[in-house]
Amino acid sequence: MKRKCSLNKIIVSFIYLMLVIQVTAAQELFKNEELTISKLEDKTWVVETNDLTTMYILEGDNQAMLIDTGTKCKSLDKIVREITQKPLTVVLTHNHKDHAGNIHYFEQVYMHPSDTTVAVNIQFEGEYKWMADGDVFDLGGRKIEVYLMPGHTPGSVVFVDKSINAAFTGDAFGSGQVWLQLRPHVPMSEYYASCVRMEKIMNEHNISKLYVGHYPHVKRPMDLSYLIDMKTLAKEISEGNFSEAKDYPNMGLDISCENPKIAANGQSMIVFDPENIN
Repeated sequence: MKRKCSLNKIIVSFIYLMLVIQVTAAQELFKNEELTISKLEDKTWVVETNDLTTMYILEGDNQAMLIDTGTKCKSLDKIVREITQKPLTVVLTHNHKDHAGNIHYFEQVYMHPSDTTVAVNIQFEGEYKWMADGDVFDLGGRKIEVYLMPGHTPGSVVFVDKSINAAFTGDAFGSGQVWLQLRPHVPMSEYYASCVRMEKIMNEHNISKLYVGHYPHVKRPMDLSYLIDMKTLAKEISEGNFSEAKDYPNMGLDISCENPKIAANGQSMIVFDPENIN
């Protein structure tokens, strides 16, 4: 009898393992030597690159949207067409190269004009279209709302999709840690205000998922508790309470401050310039 029970457990475990493998395989829709595209939700896909950058593809009844363009992905325009054939709108969460590096594959790109102050070397012969806080992209049965959330850059934006209770946040609130040591500097008090605003949006509109700008680091959406941890930490730093912060490597970035520090609270970490807080 014991042997039969053990055999039954083995069979059940094997069937379960096969189902898991099948489900996992079904989520991965496209892969090449540079990136993988997987389905997150209905008509919502994440593009993860080998250098840990992230893009998202959204599809409505009439149009599709590509959020960010990654760093180095050959023929990105053609790759997107492996997922959707609908007319495509390309938008940027912010103007750093790991999010805007492939805009040359497209004729038009939407960005917040405040990020023209970000020093980047990106070749683009197409047309920049300017987004503003409060703009809405109607994809057909699916509206994507734009919210300005300065901090990581002056023109960082978040795209809110109430239809799936989610927001696509770029690096506005980081992917576990947010970099605020970069130039041009945004006051920590202003970043704290962005966290407060995002918390309010999440509560008022039932936004439970934050799809972050470097999804491969976390492999899941972040939630409200993460945002609250970030808000609390930003407030402490803005008030000068960071005695337990540690040194953080400069990473060789020409837009970084010379001696950054990193502080942590719960799930969240902030890298910042201790000589330039507010």
